[in-house]
Amino acid sequence: MSILDAAKRRARKIKRDVVALWIAARDPRVPWYAKAAAGAVAAYALSPIDLIPDFIPIIGYLDDLLIVPVGIMLAVKLVPSDLMQEFREEAMRREKPVSKAGLAFIITLWVLAALALARLFWPKA
Repeated sequence: MSILDAAKRRARKIKRDVVALWIAARDPRVPWYAKAAAGAVAAYALSPIDLIPDFIPIIGYLDDLLIVPVGIMLAVKLVPSDLMQEFREEAMRREKPVSKAGLAFIITLWVLAALALARLFWPKA
């Protein structure tokens, strides 16, 4: 197996786990702390925009290559393993959702950052 094939297989597993975490965040059998972690990770991973845009050199891809996979691994560990297996099977049958909550959160952070920078650098009269 080539490195490229292994990377593709791992990427498919990550996509499946993100959808499984999205399902877990809505399931009443999952403990509240696991729901919170699963919901936060799924919302960020499924958001159509990134907190750190990809066009920023090096750190733009840092969230995609490091932060999201680590968050997924931590959230998966919090969900009971029998439920996680069930959610993974369900995730393979579903299409990838889009997180509107994640989108709203990222946009809100960017707006707040822009307002903070404007206030910091606005000339004082």
